Amino acid sequence: MNTGTGSTGAGAAHSASEADWGRLEKSVAGRVLRPGDRGFRSSSTPFNQRFAANRPSGVLSAANGADVRRAVEWARETGVGLVARGGGHSYAGYSAGTGLVVDLSALNTVSADGSTGLVTAAGGARMSDVRAAIQPSEMAFALGNGASVGIAGLTLGGGSSSTSRKLGLTADALVRTTLLTADGRLLTCDAQENPDLYWACRGGGGGNFGINLSFTFRAVPVSDVSTCLLLWDGPDAPEVFPVMQEIARKAPDEFSLRLGVSAAGGPQTTVSAVGLHLGPASELRELLGPALALTRPVRTDIADRTFWEAQDYLLHETSAGAFAVRTHFATEPLPAEAVATVLARLARRPGSSNPDGCGLALYTWGGAINRVGAADTAFVHRDALCLVSMDTSWSGRDSAETVEANLRWLAELREAVAPYVTEAAYQNFIDPDLPDWRTAYYGANYPRLVEIKKRVDPDGFFTFGQAIGS
Repeated sequence: MNTGTGSTGAGAAHSASEADWGRLEKSVAGRVLRPGDRGFRSSSTPFNQRFAANRPSGVLSAANGADVRRAVEWARETGVGLVARGGGHSYAGYSAGTGLVVDLSALNTVSADGSTGLVTAAGGARMSDVRAAIQPSEMAFALGNGASVGIAGLTLGGGSSSTSRKLGLTADALVRTTLLTADGRLLTCDAQENPDLYWACRGGGGGNFGINLSFTFRAVPVSDVSTCLLLWDGPDAPEVFPVMQEIARKAPDEFSLRLGVSAAGGPQTTVSAVGLHLGPASELRELLGPALALTRPVRTDIADRTFWEAQDYLLHETSAGAFAVRTHFATEPLPAEAVATVLARLARRPGSSNPDGCGLALYTWGGAINRVGAADTAFVHRDALCLVSMDTSWSGRDSAETVEANLRWLAELREAVAPYVTEAAYQNFIDPDLPDWRTAYYGANYPRLVEIKKRVDPDGFFTFGQAIGS
C-alpha cells in the first residue's frame, strides 16, 4: 500500500448550482462527470472502502495543466471543496471529498534521459508508468511497491521501497517539482527556486501546499539482483524474529527486508520474510544462513533475478475492501516480549471476511535513509531501524459489530506495542485515528511546514482532516 495525493478545499460545505457545473464544463478541455455518469465511480471511489461514503459532487478528468488551474479558480469562485486525485491511494480517504475531484490520471507522461539520469513524471503518473519509461535505460530510484500507486502521493509523503536502504527515499531523489498554488501560480520548486517549497514537498505530505503537476528525479544505474521469500508457521515466530532482525540490523545497505506475522481465515498464523538484495543469490543465501539453520521454513524461494523481475516479484496490492493501519518507528529490534505480545493479540483477533486479514510487519530502514539530516527535508524520520506497521481489514459483508471489533483490536495491538517503539508515525500510511498526528508525522519540522503553508496558502484553501496548519 501507499498513499495518493488529496485535499479538501476550504469551502467544502458549499454547493454549486447546475449552472456553475455547466460553466466549469464549458471552460475545460477534459470531461466533467457527475454522479451517474459513466466513469464517475472509478475516478472518485476511495481506495480504502472504509471511506466508501466519501462521494464528490463532480469529477473533472483533467486533460492538461490549464484544466487544473481552471478547476482551482472555479472552486474558489463557488466555494466548493476541491480534491486533487493522483493515484487515489490515501489510506484515510482524502483522495475523495464532497465537492470537486480533479482526476489527474490522464496527466501521466513520463520521460527518462539515460545520459543525465533525470526522470520527469507528470503529476498523475503511477508507478507502472514510471517503470515502463525508465526500464529501457536500466536505471531507477525508490519506486514504491505498488504498480497503481501515484508518484505524487508517494513522493510528497516520503516514499520508501525495497531499494531505499541503498537509494534513499523517493523524496530524496526529487530534484525539482512544479506546483500549482491556490492563487493560480505555477511555481518551479528546486534548490534554487522556491527552496522552502522544495523542502516541504520532500515529505510534507500530499495536498498541503498545492497541486504538483510534475516531478523530476535523479535515477541511478541498476543491475541484476536477488530476492527471497521465506515462510514459517506462526509458532516459529519467537525463534525467527530475533534472528531475522539481527540479520537485517547487520546487513549491508544492499539488503532490505519485510518481516511480518499475519493471520487471515482460520486459526493459523504465518511468519513471512520477503527481501531484496542488490547482489547475487549466493550472497543473499549467506546473509540468511543463520535463519535457515535455525528452523526450516515451510517455503524457501531464493533466486537471482533481473532488477525488473525483482520489482514484479515484490509488487504488493491490497485486496479490495476496508482496512485500518497504525504505524510507528523502532530504533531497536523488537524484543522477545514484544513478539510474544503480538502473537497473543493475533490469537485473539476478531476476524473478518477480508482475505487480507491482520498482522504486524517490520520494514527495514536505515542505510541511505538515515544519512540525510532530519531537517534537510520535511521528512523527519531519519533515525529508524525499521518501520512498524500494524493493520486489520474487513469487507462490506461484515457487520458493524465486526468492524468495531477489528478497530478495537488494532487499537489494543498498537497500545501493546507502544512501549517498544517511538511515538513517530509514517505520513504515507496516513491514519485518521491518530490523535497527535502533527508531532507523529512531522516532529520538529512541523512549525516550519506551518510557516510555509501560511505563505503559500494563507486562506487554507487546500485542507483536509490532517492538513498542515489545521
